[in-house]
Amino acid sequence: MAVELDVGQAVLLRPGEGEAVADLPEKTLLLLVDHEALALTWFRYPAHEDGPERHIHKTHTDAFYVLSGEVSFRVGPDESHVVRGTAGTFVAAPTGVVHTFANESSEEATFLNIHAPNAGFADMLRARRDGRHEEADRFDQHPPPADGGKPLSEAIVVRPGEGEVIPGEHRDFVVKAELDELEVIEFACDPEFGPVDPHVHPDKIDSFLVIEGELEFTLEDETVRVGPGSLVAALPGFRHGFRNPGPGRARFVNIHAPSDGFIERVRRDARRD
Repeated sequence: MAVELDVGQAVLLRPGEGEAVADLPEKTLLLLVDHEALALTWFRYPAHEDGPERHIHKTHTDAFYVLSGEVSFRVGPDESHVVRGTAGTFVAAPTGVVHTFANESSEEATFLNIHAPNAGFADMLRARRDGRHEEADRFDQHPPPADGGKPLSEAIVVRPGEGEVIPGEHRDFVVKAELDELEVIEFACDPEFGPVDPHVHPDKIDSFLVIEGELEFTLEDETVRVGPGSLVAALPGFRHGFRNPGPGRARFVNIHAPSDGFIERVRRDARRD
């Protein structure tokens, strides 16, 4: 279930909330954000569960952030190349990169799936759920090309603890992805950090998935406090800000779609300091 604020310009979801496009005892798929710039979904995948056939996308990037357990990613022309991603692993397949995923482990796994731009992914999930298979088949998903697609070097694989670290006071800022259509940051901050004053982004979605601790958000004229597993997404033009109310450190994944140069601005500020 989504809490929509100011005519749907923000989404606030507590753990387990979202639009269910698959909800079985063994597997769950929740749609968290459905906007032309971003489709964000949460997966709960059982042990030894296969994913889709290897494929490419021609118009959008397909990315994953592992939250728990282990997810296996087969990325690039060589289908034997496997990335076994544990919590904190980020994998992205830009356009033309062959990829798939599965849970080949003996334990359940959870992960975020990020499509940027949306490219009709959310509509495809609904069509598949509702048995409208012909409509679902029109989605931007295609078999691997004869030449194997783009090389593995075009994919993004960032393992736990890896990524570009941009220094700052009372916070850790780690870049996981910096693409025109998508920026993904692992962010951790102490109560002494900020606050980040309320602001708007005219042309991008600013999303926060809390991993540890708590964050307090200003959403237009409302103040809400959220904990692990909660999501806040401010759509373009929506006024928002946040702080860590304490007592401990907060950690979250920050997703921007599309990029507006935010990461580069943080770099410039760090160099001036």
